[in-house]
Amino acid sequence: MEETLRSYDFALEKCKSLFLKKAKDYGASWRILRTSSVTDQLYIKASRIRSLEENDTRKVDEGVEPEYIGLVNYSIMALIQLEMGPSENPDLDPEEIEKLYTKYAEITRDLMIAKNHDYGEAWRQMRISSITDLILVKLLRVRQIEDNSGKTIVSEGLDANYQDIINYALFALIKLEEGKK
Repeated sequence: MEETLRSYDFALEKCKSLFLKKAKDYGASWRILRTSSVTDQLYIKASRIRSLEENDTRKVDEGVEPEYIGLVNYSIMALIQLEMGPSENPDLDPEEIEKLYTKYAEITRDLMIAKNHDYGEAWRQMRISSITDLILVKLLRVRQIEDNSGKTIVSEGLDANYQDIINYALFALIKLEEGKK
């Protein structure tokens, strides 16, 4: 578990660093997005990963790693949007963006620690393609919940699904990094 935490924190820091650099370039322009629009962006990224996993021919010379990073960062955006709602103006300064990112990253990390304990690090036995498929399943669930106006009868809510997407994407990033060694 200690190795997992080290690897998880390393991958998360890579995501956060990119997110904060983009926040300096673009500000909080993403604040205008409705949660459903963020979900659609996530779906596009996950679908691209699956396409790259299945096809040898690529028209754009980028791997899956930037897409998994995007899944983490867009999911954090979604969690922020769930809390704050969309805004017509980019109303967050870089310091506030970093605080919100850190808040949701820490909550999600705590969830990972609890689930990873209960599941005995089963994710380490998974293929990356299976992780991608599980992310797509989570996104289809999120879309259904959104279509149901956010209401569920017995299922987890939107926030739990976004957190699972973050954790699965970070697990994929860890596996990709370990595959380089």
